[in-house]
Amino acid sequence: MIQLEHLSVDLDEFHLRDVSLSVSENEFFVLMGPTGAGKTVLLEAVAGLVPVQDGRILIGGRDVTHLPPEKRGISIMYQDYALFPHFTVLDNIMYGLHFHRVDKDQRQERKKQLIEQLNLGHLLHRYPATLSGGELQRVALARALIVRPTVLLLDEPLSALDPAFREEIRDALVTLQERSGVTFIMVTHDFSDALSLAQRACVINNGSIEQTGDIADIFQRPTSRFVADFVGMKNCYQVNFRDTKAVIDGIEIETGRTWWRAYGYIAIRPEDVVISKKPLDSSMRNVFEGRIRSVRDKGFFYEAEVLVWNTVFVSLITKSALFDLDIREGVRVWIAFKATSIHLF
Repeated sequence: MIQLEHLSVDLDEFHLRDVSLSVSENEFFVLMGPTGAGKTVLLEAVAGLVPVQDGRILIGGRDVTHLPPEKRGISIMYQDYALFPHFTVLDNIMYGLHFHRVDKDQRQERKKQLIEQLNLGHLLHRYPATLSGGELQRVALARALIVRPTVLLLDEPLSALDPAFREEIRDALVTLQERSGVTFIMVTHDFSDALSLAQRACVINNGSIEQTGDIADIFQRPTSRFVADFVGMKNCYQVNFRDTKAVIDGIEIETGRTWWRAYGYIAIRPEDVVISKKPLDSSMRNVFEGRIRSVRDKGFFYEAEVLVWNTVFVSLITKSALFDLDIREGVRVWIAFKATSIHLF
C-alpha cells in the first residue's frame, strides 16, 4: 500500500536519512521515537507537505513523490485538531468535500455514516470552542475521513486527552480503522496506545529507522541498545559472550544459547527479574546475591535497584511484595531470571 524507498529529507533542524518502510493496505501502523526523532517530518513527507531530497513515495503502487498533497488521497490530522473556530461542527466535517467531486447522495451517506459511528449527532450545530477534548478529536476524525482517503496520518492524536477521553478515542480509532478500509499511520510516544491500536510499528531515532516489525517483537525482542532503552528494558548491558554465557564484570549469565559474536548486548525487562529474601528453588538458571541500592515509587509498582558486585539490576515489584519482603535500601536479597527472558543483540 505505502512504500517508502530510501527517503531523505533535510529541514535544517530535522532530517530523515535513507528511510525505507512498507505499510500494508488497511493496516494500523505506528511510528514511535523520542521527541525530535523525525516522526512528524516523515508523516508530512508522505502527505506532501515537506520537500523530499531523495528517494520515492509509492501509494498503491503509484509514485506520488512529487505530487501536491491534494493529489495523493491522504488526510492528515494533527494533535491540535486544526478545526475552523467560526464553523459549526457540521460545517467543519463537510469542509473537505468542497475540494472533491462527490454527488449529493454520496455526501449524505458519508455524513450519516460518520456522524453515527462517532456519535456526533447532538453536536452538529455547536462550535469548536464549546467542545471537550474528546469531542474535538471525534469531529477532526470525521472531517479527515469524509473525503474517503486511502491513508489517514495521525500526529499524536491522543496526547492532549485525559484518560477517560483517551480510552473513548482509542475505541473509536479501532472501530473506524476496521470499518473504513483506510490505512492508518499514527505517531505516538505512548506505549499503551501503540500496544492497544497497532499491528506493526517502527522506532525512529535521529532521522533513521532503528527497528520495524510486529509490536510484540519490538517490545520483547529489541535489536539495538537504543530500542531496548526506548521500550523500557532498563536492564541493558554490554557483555562478552562465552559459549552460552554472557559475562558482565565477572558475572556469568546463562543465556541458554550461543551467540555469533564475541561482544554485544543483552537486555532483560525489569518485570522478568524476581527478588527474594533467599535463593529461589526454581528452574530459573540465573540466581545472584546482591543488596538493594534504591527503591522508587512508580504508582502501581515499585522499581527496586539491586547491586550485584558492580552491576545494577532493576526489578519491578508490587506494593504488597515490597512490605512482605521488607525491601529497603541496604537489605540483602537474591535476584533470579530465566535464560529465556534474556534478549541478545
